[in-house]
Amino acid sequence: MKLLVYSHDAYGLGNICRMLAICRHLLDTIPNLSILVLSGSPMLHSFRLPAGLDYLKLPCLHRDENGDLSAKYLKLDMKQTVKLRCNLIRVAALNFRPDVVLVDKKPYGLQDELKKTIETLRTVAPETKWLLLLRDILDAPKQTVAEWHSLDSYRAIEQFYHQVLVVGTPEVFDTCSEYQFSPQMRSKSLFCGYIRRQQASKHREVLRQELNLAPGEQCVLVTAGGGEDGYPLIHAYLEGLVMLPADYPLKSLVVCGPEMSTKERATLFQMAAQHPQVIISEFTDDLMSYIEVANTVVAMGGYNTFCEILSAQKPSIIVPRVRPTQEQVIRARKMAELGLLEMIHPDELTPAVLIDKLLHQLNNPSYYTSNIQKVDLDALPRIAQSIVMAIPHQPVKGELQRFPEHWMKCLSA
Repeated sequence: MKLLVYSHDAYGLGNICRMLAICRHLLDTIPNLSILVLSGSPMLHSFRLPAGLDYLKLPCLHRDENGDLSAKYLKLDMKQTVKLRCNLIRVAALNFRPDVVLVDKKPYGLQDELKKTIETLRTVAPETKWLLLLRDILDAPKQTVAEWHSLDSYRAIEQFYHQVLVVGTPEVFDTCSEYQFSPQMRSKSLFCGYIRRQQASKHREVLRQELNLAPGEQCVLVTAGGGEDGYPLIHAYLEGLVMLPADYPLKSLVVCGPEMSTKERATLFQMAAQHPQVIISEFTDDLMSYIEVANTVVAMGGYNTFCEILSAQKPSIIVPRVRPTQEQVIRARKMAELGLLEMIHPDELTPAVLIDKLLHQLNNPSYYTSNIQKVDLDALPRIAQSIVMAIPHQPVKGELQRFPEHWMKCLSA
């Protein structure tokens, strides 16, 4: 079985992290599977890639705070860059001849760069199945509905896609209702739940010893995801540490993110050097180990960060991004209302506010963890089952064969 995965990646690490988590599970579940990932992520090479997966790197695009796109590295205008990406995608698809194509978020791709590939494969390989993966929240409903109408996304889903997989739950955000899905789109949409992340590669106690955490000493992880706009969060945290009692038993693990500017990163490293109990780094491909060892996580509000925090059942303080989309702030508010986390709007972020909420969480962890345990994190087996059922007579491994009956009926429908 051959699976082609499209992940446009114009901003941050979120899309490619999510798709790689899905790919790893599929390779563990579906025998003799080959996955080709098409991605514009500048960090893809930094991840540990599983056997059975290879990738084609697309030229990078950059999206600024206003949502405007440009070539990230090449001295080309957008039209030239998109044309190059479009041709690479089409040639790869023609030669790979996938059984299934899994597309992340955008039915026609970024700047319609998938259109020619869809048209070509429907002609030369009409048996290819097209699946669209949507995270729980794309943007505010008004903006998303308007954008989808302007891009003809509704018609694309109705005409070309066999299934829409929503990695979220209607209790947090009813994607189908909020984005005004037609009855036809609803009939092919499946809420899969959130994505449970892999367990940490290092045991918690082993990592505590490596970090020289004393018995009874608490640990906070501060992470800014890709880091491109994470400077204010980490700066506020490091400034706030002076408000703690000098003998407060706390160690801080700070991960800036690989896309933070060199100047901003240097400033934060200088600030961290003034605090002996702060360990700061640019990037880690094993964030789950840091999350597991932490008592509380301070982070921005990307989808993957939530899944990692929920998987580890950790209290968290989220300072969501509010531009260029409202995705993070909508998700953070919804989950704060459900008692899963504490949210600070970036306009209200100060060192004092952050440290106050931090101390509250460190002193009351059970309130958050008891609520987190109720969240559905079974997206991966449901996605795997959808892909298996797209190809008749495809064998599966182990637990997938015992997929819950009510999900089988939903997928068959």
